[in-house]
Amino acid sequence: MRICFVTNGSLSFFRKQQNKENAVEGELSAKTDVFLFGFGGMGEVSYEKELKGETKIFEDAALLSKENKAVVVCGCITDTRGHKRKSAVIAENGRLKGVSDMLNVVDGEVSCGAALRIYDTRLGRMGVVVAEDMHFPDVIKSLAICGCDFIVCPFGKIFDSLQGVLLRASAYCYGVPILFCAEGYCMIADASGNISFASPDSPSYIDFENVHEYHLIETRRRGFYRST
Repeated sequence: MRICFVTNGSLSFFRKQQNKENAVEGELSAKTDVFLFGFGGMGEVSYEKELKGETKIFEDAALLSKENKAVVVCGCITDTRGHKRKSAVIAENGRLKGVSDMLNVVDGEVSCGAALRIYDTRLGRMGVVVAEDMHFPDVIKSLAICGCDFIVCPFGKIFDSLQGVLLRASAYCYGVPILFCAEGYCMIADASGNISFASPDSPSYIDFENVHEYHLIETRRRGFYRST
């Protein structure tokens, strides 16, 4: 699948630039399957204003997915009457498929979400890890056990190499590739635990082969039953 990482700038601005380029070229140069934005793609979104039609931020994501017949994932801060959460908006083929919230909040100013979600897309089952949930291995483990084919993670700013280490370890331990997009940097960790792609450019395009890795693990333990 062909992936586009947008690490800088808004989703709305990117869509307008892409439409201008397509108008000049006359056609899409290469079909993109997934557009992944960090938290700069939408900024803060008020559910109330979206429902009243005062803003159309979610609509931009749906239109981008429709124009490219692709999956769009974008990080944002959602505001529900003062309750703010780190979230990811998912759209495909012109439809808003849902919004996933970050589950684990540590000493933060945002609220936590309620549930993990796996989205059925034409590319397979896509798991979504929002921002600092990447620091909690159980989140990725749960998505992998529930059968996701790949995981996407929109992130904010990165300050050290911690995210790269966790990305590689999680992809290796749970046998699922992870696509990571932060402010100013993006990378892909494959199921073997290697960083197969990394770039500070925006936008960055990569053709990635989604390969899984499964192993049968046997463990001998005592004490589970007692013979009579």
